Amino acid sequence: MIERTASPAPGFTRNPGKKIVVEPFKGSVTVKVADVVIAATTKAKLLKEDGYPPVLYIPFEDIGFTNLERTDTKTHCPYKGDASYWRLSAPGEPGQDLMWAYEAPYDEMAEIKDHGAFYEGQVTIEKSS
Repeated sequence: MIERTASPAPGFTRNPGKKIVVEPFKGSVTVKVADVVIAATTKAKLLKEDGYPPVLYIPFEDIGFTNLERTDTKTHCPYKGDASYWRLSAPGEPGQDLMWAYEAPYDEMAEIKDHGAFYEGQVTIEKSS
């Protein structure tokens, strides 16, 4: 479990019993859209949050940002911070958001800084150990 800091996120201040655990994923992860590899890593992190399915976070260095473009979508989590979103950069109709990241997360979630997570319904995520 992540140690609490002297400056906790607002969510943890209101709900100190909330559990969010970030741990290394043991194995490799490849993210594809059709046959295009968007990300591939052996350094993914697995975030487990009470009430939600586990989410894989992939280091920015292992994500092909040449295939992605930032969108105007923004959301806020009282535990993690403000999220930014990306979609596939392809000619024609703009696609749906398929990746999000907390670029400046709260202290408790510093482990997911400079990591992106993908919507499983928008991409294919292949995992192997």
